[in-house]
Amino acid sequence: MRAHFLGKDPESMEGESPTLFATDRTDRVTYIAQGWKVTDPQVLADVGPVPDHETLIEIPEEVLKMYARRYLEREGEL
Repeated sequence: MRAHFLGKDPESMEGESPTLFATDRTDRVTYIAQGWKVTDPQVLADVGPVPDHETLIEIPEEVLKMYARRYLEREGEL
């Protein structure tokens, strides 16, 4: 599997950017998000148990817009 850079949060400092990547998996469409690890106790309590092989990350809305643009392009709507 390869990861292809889609973009990063334009408001983040260099080297500290939440980033979104698309993968080239052939069995399903997946993305890899780099973001801030969630450590806030209230958020962790709200979400509930997270399996050991997973983690929660926080990413800005601007990064999610990169996904939306890619999705619309793939669907021929942009």
